[in-house]
Amino acid sequence: MTLTVTVAPIRKTLHVNLPQAQAFDLFAKGTDRWWPRTHHIGASPMKAAVIEPFAGGRWYHRCEDGSESNFGHVLVWQAPERLTLAWEFDCDFHYDPEFVTEVDVQFVAEGAERTRIEFEHRNIDRLGDGAETFRSKVDGGWATVLDSFVKSAESAR
Repeated sequence: MTLTVTVAPIRKTLHVNLPQAQAFDLFAKGTDRWWPRTHHIGASPMKAAVIEPFAGGRWYHRCEDGSESNFGHVLVWQAPERLTLAWEFDCDFHYDPEFVTEVDVQFVAEGAERTRIEFEHRNIDRLGDGAETFRSKVDGGWATVLDSFVKSAESAR
């Protein structure tokens, strides 16, 4: 008998006082405005965070030395409702397109000027034995990253 371990996805619910389309644009097209400069894997300091605005587009950081650090790619670009990204890291945070978990972000209008964001980092169990440790590290990182997004949204009003 084979035992399959399922690792729970990371889920976060955020609320911002922005219209749905503006919240989506800030998150997806304006990533560089809010992504913390401390959260990158490049050898040089991070200069820009980029999500290319189409399915198949790249998700990466550009560093001050001109190098680029891949995070993954866009799986779903459904503005202004949904963005799904492939997160392509192994358990040790090395970029590897063979290790794909998914970051799904849904933007739900709660009126003309308020949006609920349903965030889910899922399929973490694909990482195997180190998945639970990876999840615990990434959960705290996402809390910091998403808090930065909310603060940017507050200042965008």
